[in-house]
Amino acid sequence: MEKMETQQNSKAAVLGLQHLLAMYAGAVTVPLLIGAGLNFSQQEMTYLIAIDIFMCGVATLLQLTVNRFFGIGLPVVLGCAIQAVSPLILIGSQKGVGAMYGAIIVAGLFVVLIAGAFSQVKKLFPPLVTGTVITVIGLTLIPVAITKMGGGDASAASFGDGKNLLLAFVTIGLIVIIQVFGKGFIRSIAVLIGLLGGTLLAAIMGMVDTAAVSAAPIFHLPQPFYFGKPTFDIWSILLMIIISIVSMVESTGVYFALGDITGKNIGKEELKKGYRAEGLAVILGGIFNTFPYTGFSQNVGLVQLSGIKTRKPIYFSGAFLVILGLFPKIGAWAQVIPEPVLGGGMLVMFGMVAVQGMRMLSKVNFASDKNLLIIAISIGFGLGFNIYPQIFGQMPATLQMFTGNGIVMSSLTAIVLNLLFNGVKNTEE
Repeated sequence: MEKMETQQNSKAAVLGLQHLLAMYAGAVTVPLLIGAGLNFSQQEMTYLIAIDIFMCGVATLLQLTVNRFFGIGLPVVLGCAIQAVSPLILIGSQKGVGAMYGAIIVAGLFVVLIAGAFSQVKKLFPPLVTGTVITVIGLTLIPVAITKMGGGDASAASFGDGKNLLLAFVTIGLIVIIQVFGKGFIRSIAVLIGLLGGTLLAAIMGMVDTAAVSAAPIFHLPQPFYFGKPTFDIWSILLMIIISIVSMVESTGVYFALGDITGKNIGKEELKKGYRAEGLAVILGGIFNTFPYTGFSQNVGLVQLSGIKTRKPIYFSGAFLVILGLFPKIGAWAQVIPEPVLGGGMLVMFGMVAVQGMRMLSKVNFASDKNLLIIAISIGFGLGFNIYPQIFGQMPATLQMFTGNGIVMSSLTAIVLNLLFNGVKNTEE
């Protein structure tokens, strides 16, 4: 019995590592972009990345831990919200880093306080709306994967180089082969095998850079208010509250998608505790000088692909993230995975997110022209405005934060049109 338990833990740990590698690039992207935008020093950037990874683990564990106050209890991984990048750079450059973290702390408190009221939006997310939003999430993420497959920088002369494409397609090929011929546990870690195989080939081709490992310190401890005391600017706070609401809308879609995959009913109580956990994570992010956290949609595709529906692997992911955050040199090894290899893995996972949305839409009555119109316009807005956000370039900057986010535009459009055509009564069925 004890041996069986050990084997189960070992398998869960490997699955947890797969989830970690799937979200790692997205997790470190936010601190890299904000740190570069605010001209942080190399020492500050090292702290920023390490503490971000540490807090991703803490935030994930908060969400997994179900009690009477917080925790949704789904196999969800939390990471930094990418939609917060531009607003935080704006606040940091104009009002100072202290105002940036003060705004994050207050926004986190706001999320905790409105969690109960916001959970009432469940009736606004029937399969018609949720399926459309999840489909758009997957489809809008696919260009990110394609960019990474080409090398990560579409403006670079080496973008689309044959070596990059070889690594990307070998990674995809390995995932497909494992899915076709693999069985049981091996099949569930197809993405991990693909990433490792692609990285090994890249190392043979001399395309693996270990400079990040050499530059990282061996150990560090999280420090509250590392960048100084927070300050509280009313306009910065309002801006971050808007971003937090955007993140809550996106997280709602992630929760419903995971609930659908795992067969768990997501009601008002579950949503409320999920939002509270996110709010607590955002508060801790402000205190330890990281950023707002939200559910990572790429891991939804991984849950679907692996077929593993329990929280145990995610507990390991959270624990690994905390450990990596304490030992930056170890954590830096995850950065050696080349961009094309990550892109190949991401393409599969993001595609699975879109497919999960389509599966949810299979519950919708497609004989209704109204439903078809809702889906058509919502997906059109979501994809179109995400690809060309500059179409709203003449609008106020605050409004552009909404219009430039395809997921938000798709969500709002689907909700409004569904209420207009089908009414509140239908949304509660």
